Amino acid sequence: MIIKYYDLNKKLILKNNFFLLYGNNTGQKKEIIENVLVANFTKNITYYEESEIIKNPILLEEKIFNKSFFDNEKLIIINRASEKILKILEPVVKKEINDIKIVITAGILEKKSKLRNFFEKSKETIIIPFYEDNHQTLFQIAEKKFAESKINISKENINLIVSRSNNDRINLKNEIQKIKSYSLSKKNITFDEIIKLTNLAENYSISQLVDNCLIKNKKKTINILNENNQTADDNILILKTFLYKLKRLKKIQSSLSTNNSIDGVLSTFRPPIFWKEKDLIKQQLKYWSIRSIEKLVYSINNLELLIKKNPNISVRLVNNFILENLETSNN
Repeated sequence: MIIKYYDLNKKLILKNNFFLLYGNNTGQKKEIIENVLVANFTKNITYYEESEIIKNPILLEEKIFNKSFFDNEKLIIINRASEKILKILEPVVKKEINDIKIVITAGILEKKSKLRNFFEKSKETIIIPFYEDNHQTLFQIAEKKFAESKINISKENINLIVSRSNNDRINLKNEIQKIKSYSLSKKNITFDEIIKLTNLAENYSISQLVDNCLIKNKKKTINILNENNQTADDNILILKTFLYKLKRLKKIQSSLSTNNSIDGVLSTFRPPIFWKEKDLIKQQLKYWSIRSIEKLVYSINNLELLIKKNPNISVRLVNNFILENLETSNN
């Protein structure tokens, strides 16, 4: 019997003994096992890899039918299954078993898969497909998690976090947990803080890369480019970081037209600027007028469209863009 993951409930779990969870959304399968199957059924859980069952075909039957007085409820989970498991599982399904649930997890199964067809057609079994998450579903998950934690975060920043998760809900949960831990002492998280929190540990900070480019520090910028191992998602984030910092510079330059005190403007700026950044921003203001900022923002928007169409050459496009802006005048 085929059902959707959100239709799996306690009644179905109690009524049925055999479940096949297949597809490439590992994170969602793990959630269903932990939050629905495990939570609603048993205390006695045994995990197997398919390879263990294949090497010892009687292992499964021994686990099912050898019961003690204190061992009358069992949940058996067999991970990373393939077509090979069917030969062992099929005779077990045909036998009458009580108080035992068997959950099989598998990757993508084609329509012609014998394992998939067996679970779809049998009245004694339940099969649940799990499809890959997309940006929208992950955005909704993140938005809900932040709302539950009462963390004030913009949609732009949620989009940034989702893009850093590489369409994987396990990665997304790890990023959300980082931000939740960071926000214990504050409920408003800025774009710059998220960049620092979610940036890959083995890479130089993307914020550092952009800051050094904006102050025309050629040596440091080239060194960061050489040391980093950029991905397509990193390249989009680099451009987003440029846009964020340029828009902030433009706002500061506009404020300076009515208030000549740079220190005064930086002290009252919102969101607040950390003291470590103030010297960098002062240097950047020397290179970037409102006109030059607007020109660069226009170029970045065009470049973002270009690399989305050509992700295979995105590293070269972004690196060339950065190097060109180290050389050009911004008058």
